[in-house]
Amino acid sequence: MDEHEARLKRLRMRSWRRGTKEMDLILGPFADSELAGLGAEELDLYEAVLAENDQDLYPWITARLGDARPGPAPILPMLDRIAGFAHARLARK
Repeated sequence: MDEHEARLKRLRMRSWRRGTKEMDLILGPFADSELAGLGAEELDLYEAVLAENDQDLYPWITARLGDARPGPAPILPMLDRIAGFAHARLARK
């Protein structure tokens, strides 16, 4: 397994094994579907998202379904992408 594949595997595991079930259900499917298509800079952003506390991440991501855009500026683009993915996934159900 090369370094990139190992990184993706590690990020997937961290996405599915968060501190809260809600974040598992948001980040896990996102990781399964989207990580392989992300470039190095986007993976760095995603890794920064994973470094945040679930209690902060959940409202930052779910608030994007409305007009609010809370969260640290450096990771806002990735929060938007995760929220868009989660919203589209829920809309299909």
